[in-house]
Amino acid sequence: MVCGGFACSRNALCALNVVYVLVGLLLIGVAAWGKGFGVVPSLHIIGGVIAVGFFLLLIAIVGLIGAINHHQVMLFFYMIILGLIFIFQFGISCACLALKTHKQESILSSTWNLLNDNTRISLENKLDCCGLFNKTESAELFKRDVENCSAPCTKTKIACLKCGVVLMEHADEALKILGGVGLFFSFTEILGVWLAMRYRNQKDPRANPSAFL
Repeated sequence: MVCGGFACSRNALCALNVVYVLVGLLLIGVAAWGKGFGVVPSLHIIGGVIAVGFFLLLIAIVGLIGAINHHQVMLFFYMIILGLIFIFQFGISCACLALKTHKQESILSSTWNLLNDNTRISLENKLDCCGLFNKTESAELFKRDVENCSAPCTKTKIACLKCGVVLMEHADEALKILGGVGLFFSFTEILGVWLAMRYRNQKDPRANPSAFL
């Protein structure tokens, strides 16, 4: 069977969707890891990445079933939804890579201000740090956080790190991984649309010759 044949198109589409399943799981996992570290609970980009990963996982399963059964309707919706996911994922990935340090700090600060004292203390204990950023506009809050801090580092002679430094490190790492992986695999989704379109229009040699589909 030549590479442009029916079996080759089916196998290529199945293999691509297996990769999409793995990518979807990776995006969800990394985003959940970044969110679990307290990397800005209100950061909508993280939530957007989780949504993209979830829908990519769903559409990959639909694509696998459609490819195995040569199901015309499923393949049609697969092409449409995968094209929409490409647009959304491309935009989210660019946003992850383009989010500047000062913007991350601004979002972190605004979110930190919304947290109550107990939540901030719990986060400090989890990350072993005290306060967020010691800046002029938040000096009073930083001083109060340090006084209330009960992180393990306060029981040592070594000065505690600022939580902003710890969070920024994890945020930057998570955003770079998410942006890079998302951007790279967003272009493979164009290949998936093309393969599905090509495979959908090919005739199944095992099918009844008199059947329309």
